[in-house]
Amino acid sequence: MEQFFAVAAAHFLALLIPGVDFFLIARTTMSHGWRNASGACLGIALANGVFIAAAFSGLSLISHPVLLGTIQAAGGIFLSYIGVMFLRASTAVLVPEMAVAARSTWGKSLGLGFASGLLNPKNALFYVSLAAGLAAADAVSLGLYGAWMFAVVLLWDLFLAIALGSERALSKLSRFLPWLTKVAGGVLVLLGLGMVVTLVAGLWQ
Repeated sequence: MEQFFAVAAAHFLALLIPGVDFFLIARTTMSHGWRNASGACLGIALANGVFIAAAFSGLSLISHPVLLGTIQAAGGIFLSYIGVMFLRASTAVLVPEMAVAARSTWGKSLGLGFASGLLNPKNALFYVSLAAGLAAADAVSLGLYGAWMFAVVLLWDLFLAIALGSERALSKLSRFLPWLTKVAGGVLVLLGLGMVVTLVAGLWQ
């Protein structure tokens, strides 16, 4: 249960930091409304689901102790690096101006969201890094982790789509974003270092 809370916290805090997916949702919401943007939210969640399934199902392919240890070490270092970047970041919520299409459909938003999530290499690296730290988990636990992450991505993005329908909401978010970034960075650093320390401790036993 402690492992679940650690992974769930790291995953959710990482979602709080605006990236490509955030800007897509914000632009779609302000241009075409949150109902249209819900298509992008589902597309992003589906793309994350692809990475989650690939990362967790691939654990059986990296069961060799040396290979698994290498990936776990790399994953821990990667998460720590991302955490440090968050801690050093000067974060601001800025939604770039873009030409608004005359017509946009829910299906088109779904496709854009799926492409945005699937073509973001950070998503793949993030889930592979988490999966490497969960190598000892059983199939049921991995299924629970995967379902939880998919649901959280979808629900959080839908919340953003509804909340970001006005400039006032963006202004309020900008007040909390700096310290949220620092908290997320700290958690990711601790999780990454914990993976490396656990690996080193296992080698000494």
